[in-house]
Amino acid sequence: MATGTTQQAEAYLQAMVDELSISDTRYEQAERSYTSLGEWLGRPESTLSRYDPAVYVQGSFRLGTVIRPPSEAEDYDVDAVCELRRLRTSQLSQQKLKQMLEVEIRSYHKAQSMVKPVREGRRCWVLHYADGAQFHMDVVPCVPDADRQRRLLEVRQQKSNWSATAVAITDNERWNYTIIDEDWCRSNPKAYAEWFKQRMSVVFNRRKQMMAEVAKASVESIPDYRVRTPLQAAIMVLKRHRDVRFAGKPEDRPISIILSTLAAHAYGGEDTIGAALLSILEKMDQFIFNVDGKLVISNPTDPLENFADKWETHPHRAKAFFDWLAQARQDFAYIAAQADPQRITETAASSIGRDLAQRALQKSSGGGRLRAATVAPTSGLAFPAKARVPSEPQGFA
Repeated sequence: MATGTTQQAEAYLQAMVDELSISDTRYEQAERSYTSLGEWLGRPESTLSRYDPAVYVQGSFRLGTVIRPPSEAEDYDVDAVCELRRLRTSQLSQQKLKQMLEVEIRSYHKAQSMVKPVREGRRCWVLHYADGAQFHMDVVPCVPDADRQRRLLEVRQQKSNWSATAVAITDNERWNYTIIDEDWCRSNPKAYAEWFKQRMSVVFNRRKQMMAEVAKASVESIPDYRVRTPLQAAIMVLKRHRDVRFAGKPEDRPISIILSTLAAHAYGGEDTIGAALLSILEKMDQFIFNVDGKLVISNPTDPLENFADKWETHPHRAKAFFDWLAQARQDFAYIAAQADPQRITETAASSIGRDLAQRALQKSSGGGRLRAATVAPTSGLAFPAKARVPSEPQGFA
């Protein structure tokens, strides 16, 4: 399939991503917040200091795919992990670990004079920051779990390359939440982020080197969050497209980890947003497998975890994903082929929201008019008429 875009479409997609992006100030603010919490938990007076606490970010902030909320009235999430590195699942219950973190979370909340109350989530404690900050932090308590993860994988003859940074997390809906039992939910945000970065490492490193040369600075001095690859940009666009399409049914929308995983598998190192977006949309369903009648999207760092496990009990969510994918293919194939700014904006308005579409138009045109095309639309730009039938797993890309 051809993956060319007009110059106007490429400029428009770049402008769209710029408008979706949060500012460096927001990144720095979030970084200061979880760093501050980590320092609080590790202070000498902390009831957790003896357990060697470490706080680090996970999710879209770590992957560089966070997008601005649709309105200023909405918060964005900062997903953080608090790992107590000197504890193990054999020493305490999930409930006890969560209660231990609660003591210090509430102490930090009071010391920082935070107004909005601390809230308990299924797996985390939630800190709501001041309205001007426009974010809240979900803090997930966990303990190291490398040995158990390695054993589980080896028993099932699976590779355990990523297990060194595995953690066990709390879940207050789990049957054994209140008792000491080693069967906790598993996670590995450090490994997943490393896998994700490997999928775009060539482009990422090249762009970071170029930024350092322009700034006459060392590569190490350029924060990772200032580098954006076409993979990250494409995921940002797809997340907003998904959010708009499922605005009335948020419970059915494909979760971000599914979009990120399939996009990272499908990404082929393309240098532009348009090329990456079209290539990802064409190939992402090739990494959904049918295993004994069950659809599987494996966690690339823990093959025993299926990111699509909810599709078995909620089959309409699988259908919702494939319907969304078909619509995204149609929308972005049309946008990519257009040189007319009005046609681009009209299609984008129904796909990503009218306000964002208009802001992208203004930004890409430098005031309302796009330049004439110097790259003609590629003919034959189309996706398969039918969704690919998932097959048995063949390994990771």
